Amino acid sequence: MDADDLPRRKGDLVSQLATQPLDSLSVDELSLRITLLEAEIARTRAHREKAGRTRAAAEALFGAPPPAPPSSAPPPPVCQTGGTGR
Repeated sequence: MDADDLPRRKGDLVSQLATQPLDSLSVDELSLRITLLEAEIARTRAHREKAGRTRAAAEALFGAPPPAPPSSAPPPPVCQTGGTGR
């Protein structure tokens, strides 16, 4: 699945960028836009790597979180008591 196929929040910055008309931009303006977008991609990747290192450090300290149950699993049984407390 391409990133373009993924749903986006309305008003999302990426949505705004994707809908901006490019026809009125000159070759120099398009080159500048590409440079700025590449810099933002690099910044985002660096932040993602930092977040991954932070998560790995937390998992090393506290242990990895338990895996999520499969979505097709039935709900856990409800414990019902007869009200007698026994």
